[in-house]
Amino acid sequence: MQASNAVLGFMNMGWPEITIVIVIFILLFGAKKLPELARGVGKSIKEFKKATSNIEEEVRNAIEEEPKSSAPKPSVEKEKSTTEK
Repeated sequence: MQASNAVLGFMNMGWPEITIVIVIFILLFGAKKLPELARGVGKSIKEFKKATSNIEEEVRNAIEEEPKSSAPKPSVEKEKSTTEK
């Protein structure tokens, strides 16, 4: 219950709160480091989306494939050749 309230509180942030958060980030990481952090987050999100789409594709392919029988059929030719000798 408290987690949902925290998320709702975060979503209702106004410009003053957003400005304070940005200033805190600049003070903690420095203005030069923020673009690098943003690039890293962007690349991480891109890789995550790529991995999830690959997994979804594999699952779809597995569902579309027909199940193959695991027991091999006995060969009739082998039986004939052993009985003829």
